[in-house]
Amino acid sequence: MLYHPMQRRASPACPWLRRVWAVVFLIGLLLPGPRARAGCLDDVRRAGVLTSGTGLLGDRIALWQDRDGAYHGVTADLFLEIARRMGIPQDRFIPTEWPTLIPGLKARRWDIVLSDLAITQERITDGNVLFSAPYFRLYDRVIVPGDSPIRTMDDLRGKVLGSVVGSTDSTVAHGLVAQGYGASVSDYNNWADPFQALRNGQIDAVILDQESLLSHKDEFRSLRVIGDPLFYQAKPAWREAERASPYYLGDEGIVVRPACTDLLAALNMALEAMRADGTLKAILKKNGVWEPVQDHLLKPQPTGR
Repeated sequence: MLYHPMQRRASPACPWLRRVWAVVFLIGLLLPGPRARAGCLDDVRRAGVLTSGTGLLGDRIALWQDRDGAYHGVTADLFLEIARRMGIPQDRFIPTEWPTLIPGLKARRWDIVLSDLAITQERITDGNVLFSAPYFRLYDRVIVPGDSPIRTMDDLRGKVLGSVVGSTDSTVAHGLVAQGYGASVSDYNNWADPFQALRNGQIDAVILDQESLLSHKDEFRSLRVIGDPLFYQAKPAWREAERASPYYLGDEGIVVRPACTDLLAALNMALEAMRADGTLKAILKKNGVWEPVQDHLLKPQPTGR
């Protein structure tokens, strides 16, 4: 048998060497190895900054920047208050495309995702992520230009709908097409593009949430809605799991990696304190998005999803 000279093994002719290696092996088992790292909160505190991926930049209700670079909107106010209550000196948004939010989180490009991401069992299970307690509830609207001939849901038949790829809104849009309300869906990578496509006549209606509608009211003054609010419905494969879940489908949560349970606990503690002292409601009211559909947020929220 051939072997490299540096790989020479002990043979039965060297029993003393075998005993030495046995002792070394046992010592190796008994000595403590490198300390296993658990959680993420200590790293965030050492860095002194909590980072969040966001696909919302430019949404004038959720998140936008002024000329000085300061952030404003619901998400900005929430992020600042959460970081303050966690004792983190700085909070920093990292803008990205919507489909890269979870991959970027897993690649540790940011610590959390605070970006209007609805809690779903599919995202928890297939995405292998954890969500905080909810801080806002989304629902969708069918949005058309003021001069559109579309007046009722039936008028959507044969029309092209626009939404955002990978979003719960896109699921609603595709669900409408499956029911015959609409011929197809054009999915875009950010929240501004569907409205621009609507203005350019590339699509006939936008299927997005109430926050996005409010964000574009100033830019598109003639926008109007068709039909009633569209509350999110679970996909057939996830219907039972969603029915057993403690949140409303459409509730938004903050996303963390599974290893970051200590960070999740700190986020939930901050959110619960904000719920209890009225800060959460005050932030939503300040930004014009508080309505009765948010009332369930005033109750203590189950955590540990």
